[in-house]
Amino acid sequence: MDGSEPGEALDGVAEAYVRLGLRLGRVVPGLVDAHLGDAAVARGVDAEPPPDPASLGREAVALRRGLAGAPGARAAYLDAQLRACAVIAARADGGGPPVVEEVRECLGVDVRPGDPDVYAAAHEALAGVLDVPRRRLPEAMRAFRDSDRVPPAVLRDAVTALLGGLREATAAAVGLPAGERVDLEIVRGEPWAGFSRRVAPGRSVMQVAADAGHRWTHLPLLVAHEAYPGHHTETARTEGTPRPERTLLLARTPQSLVAEGAAEVGLDAVVGTGWGRWAAARLAGVSGAPEPGRAALGEAVEVATGPLDAVRQDAALLLHASSAVDREEQARAHLRRWLFVDDARASRMLGFLGHPRWRIHTTTYVEGARLVRPWLAARGAGTTAGVRFARLLDESWTPEALQQGIHTDVRGERYPRHADDTPMSPTV
Repeated sequence: MDGSEPGEALDGVAEAYVRLGLRLGRVVPGLVDAHLGDAAVARGVDAEPPPDPASLGREAVALRRGLAGAPGARAAYLDAQLRACAVIAARADGGGPPVVEEVRECLGVDVRPGDPDVYAAAHEALAGVLDVPRRRLPEAMRAFRDSDRVPPAVLRDAVTALLGGLREATAAAVGLPAGERVDLEIVRGEPWAGFSRRVAPGRSVMQVAADAGHRWTHLPLLVAHEAYPGHHTETARTEGTPRPERTLLLARTPQSLVAEGAAEVGLDAVVGTGWGRWAAARLAGVSGAPEPGRAALGEAVEVATGPLDAVRQDAALLLHASSAVDREEQARAHLRRWLFVDDARASRMLGFLGHPRWRIHTTTYVEGARLVRPWLAARGAGTTAGVRFARLLDESWTPEALQQGIHTDVRGERYPRHADDTPMSPTV
């Protein structure tokens, strides 16, 4: 660090990081989820000559050197983001590390294949929930999913009803800024099920893919993830932050992993156990919506399948980290075996997992939720899940800091407040 005051020096690095990230966004499509800062900064970057990825990588390394020895959570956050930027630049330049190392350097977590014994235990739990012998679980799951489908004709009405209910729940539990709004678009032909993007201060558009085969059970989770209290809520609360680094939302970074983890557990934070019946009450006026008992069963199925979330990450590793000639078929077989999906659904999932833009994105869901869920549960007595969740949205967190927070906060110690964090990405 130079001889200036610590805050001033960090502001300088943070402002340089924002410009660096915006430049990287010009050579890596989809990298910048949103820029909440001064529009003149973005216009200035756009007016520059096309950036050179190698030069951007060197700049990221140099900025990290400038942070050497700087104490505190803010410096740690900037360092983690810049480390990711260096790897992203290297990939844009035609290089970069293998996928497991890319995940470690970009997202700040280590990944490995899941445990088949854990998956088998989840199957046993599912068989219990559906009240069938284990050998009949594949057909029972197919039957449940078929009966759980949302007719495309009522998809807009269903999502609209859940948006309204979750907006009220989020305002009560977490808090929403005045004037925020989410508009809904139904789209087709995308590799994801839902996507949120900021279009103006306090405003987001939530896109929902009509051809994604939505289920009543999953719809509340999708809306919570993309809108309330997920990505839209995070960006709406972040606007106006005094910290420059908070104004830039970058995919493929630790910020993205924490934000996706928060979005994954958002329904638990604002509604909690019993969200199936809660959703049924909000959907009561929508044609074909499940009765409360059926919705409760859907919630129980969703909870029992939780340990199977990592199967998608396994498939991504098979696609990108395996040297096998038939790696795509191996990944397809893995998805079909453990998730009981048909070939069409497996192909859709592989299309997302194999897309260069989303190559490591599934890890943000899986590992992000693994970190955020216990951190949220580690709140002290008298602290509501909503208040705890608000901290997650309003402060800058790295995966390492969340892990430390799980162990310190559970003993009743106050973990140091951070600076801030966020992003917006698709739900598969």
